[in-house]
Amino acid sequence: MIRAKRFSGEDLSPAEITALLSTNEPPSGVWVHAESPTDTELEALSRVFSPHSLALEDATEEGYWSRFGSYPQHDFITYRSLAEVAKRTTERVSIFIYPHALLTLAWLKLSYLELVCNMVGRNSVNTPAEITYELLDHGTDSFLLYAQNIEEQIDTLQERVFENPKFDAIPVIFELKRQLAGVRRLAIEGREATLLLTRHAQNVSEGELIVYRDALGNLERTVSRLEAQRESLTNLLDTYLGFQSQRMNQVMRALTVVSTIFLPLTFLAGVWGMNFKLMPELNWQYGYAMAWGSFLLTAALLAMYFKRRDWW
Repeated sequence: MIRAKRFSGEDLSPAEITALLSTNEPPSGVWVHAESPTDTELEALSRVFSPHSLALEDATEEGYWSRFGSYPQHDFITYRSLAEVAKRTTERVSIFIYPHALLTLAWLKLSYLELVCNMVGRNSVNTPAEITYELLDHGTDSFLLYAQNIEEQIDTLQERVFENPKFDAIPVIFELKRQLAGVRRLAIEGREATLLLTRHAQNVSEGELIVYRDALGNLERTVSRLEAQRESLTNLLDTYLGFQSQRMNQVMRALTVVSTIFLPLTFLAGVWGMNFKLMPELNWQYGYAMAWGSFLLTAALLAMYFKRRDWW
């Protein structure tokens, strides 16, 4: 499907789009967007816009990463972002930036396409650089939404770790770290591509470079936020492991106290369990009661001592 819009904001009718694609002259003042174009449509777009073969190859290759290229005919940037934040599915737009025209290709429907279309020509006649900025900025918003979403998940996870010491947080933390690493990689690739765009863009005024730099600044802040969330997950993992180590120390301390209490009891039981005939306690009427009294008194005194020293 191909749709087109003038920089002043008017949509081109299907007949006007057909007429535009039937010529061999590059258009002016028009943004053409192709969604899942057929081979015939790609051939017509190539005839009209004459995109560089390497850029067109990158744009048509499925799953290609974000990158920038500058060619004699045009600048080119392909930009990957998140289509659905919750599911972390990705979407990609390839932008061919001409001095007086714009061509974009996408193989899936862009989640923010209508927003950008509605902004074109709203207050003034736009330029290719301004529309490119809107496309990049709305793609960056998906990373920002993900950063907000994972912040909420981390806050909830922290509360569970502090409220429920028995909660096994390690699988959840590592899954969030894995997800965050993938999104962070996408954002960094987009940042590097946008950085090259701000440095090597052709046929743009200083005012248009400002909008590119603004898009780069938004991406850098988003990447920094994702970096901060990665650090938060690492700190949360360290805190959780510290809690588990503390719990293990408490268990070992309790076991040590119990073992220490039973150590003299074991000694006394061993002494009175020896088979010597000349042991007066064995024939004494209250020998058995004395043995139990010794056991209980020894255990009670040791327990009180450990409790007073706060070892138990």
